[in-house]
Amino acid sequence: MKKFIQLLLAALIIVLLGACAEQTSEEAEEAPKKETAPEQKKDPEPRYQALEPSEDAVPLKERLSKEELKNMPDEELALGGDPKRSVPVGETLSKGMEDKANGPLKDHRLVAYYGTPQSENMGILGTMEPEELMTQLKEQAQAYSNADPERPAVPTIELITTMAQRAPGPEGTYVSKLPDEKIEEYVNLAEKHDALVLLDIQLGTDTVMNQVKSIEKWLKHPNVHLAIDTEFQVDEGEVPGEDLGQVDGKEVQKAVEYLSKLTEKNNLPDKFVLVHQFTEHVLTNKDAIQPTDNVEVALNFDGWGSSIDKMALYKKYVRDNPSQYGGFKVFYDKDQPVMTPEEVVKLDPSPAIVNYQ
Repeated sequence: MKKFIQLLLAALIIVLLGACAEQTSEEAEEAPKKETAPEQKKDPEPRYQALEPSEDAVPLKERLSKEELKNMPDEELALGGDPKRSVPVGETLSKGMEDKANGPLKDHRLVAYYGTPQSENMGILGTMEPEELMTQLKEQAQAYSNADPERPAVPTIELITTMAQRAPGPEGTYVSKLPDEKIEEYVNLAEKHDALVLLDIQLGTDTVMNQVKSIEKWLKHPNVHLAIDTEFQVDEGEVPGEDLGQVDGKEVQKAVEYLSKLTEKNNLPDKFVLVHQFTEHVLTNKDAIQPTDNVEVALNFDGWGSSIDKMALYKKYVRDNPSQYGGFKVFYDKDQPVMTPEEVVKLDPSPAIVNYQ
């Protein structure tokens, strides 16, 4: 009898516990659910470091001559004392343009050394060892941080990855490709020095997209961006360097959009595309080249010669027919005279990237 009572009590406890559990479950279902805020996607941190201006660096607008600014109307003062300017002195964004990205051109100026370690005749990179290159590049970039302290400069390596040549080569495209180990060397060099890399493509008879896809694995690096040399894309039967090439802006835009998707898919810091132009013929359908929400675009005037002529042509190709940003190339050995950083940053618009050859 005692055993029977114990079993009955045990069964009663089990029933009571089950009822409590069921009630708790029902209460939980009836209780209002707390809404969890959706996770906000964080922009990946950029992998570069701008060079801080010297302590005695004076903002560009403050250095303008008081005599120049004397008795000027407000609208001229806003343009740095020149009523013919399209944007104020030091402003890099072209008139009427906006930048929805967080790329390196938005708040900085890039100062680049151009070339390939495979040739002394194609720019500075072929004339010195990598560490020596970085030392001189930083010195040149520092001069721009001091010339315009409000837009500190970022050292940048513009590395030619496919170089146009006069022989068809094994693939018949009239370009020679830089070995992967060399590209890796300069990408690592830039990362070591908190700098950026521009992978420059010279097309020969190949297409823009074929060349872009051939360097895709490098474009997935956070500090690597894209440059396109338009003058070297020639038709079948033509030879780069003998025949002046031409690129359609629509083909450039395919690369911009491809890079935009690559950036988004791989959660990379926002990137930019630099397009070289030294004469009108080499770039058609220029209006087709448009930035995206995560890719900036810049048009780089890269002609050499008289500084007066260069300033006039920069006005023609960059100011009067603007892209989002402007770029300007300086030739140490061919320009007459070589423009100073002070003179370069006063261009209209002020170049967001200055490259040296």
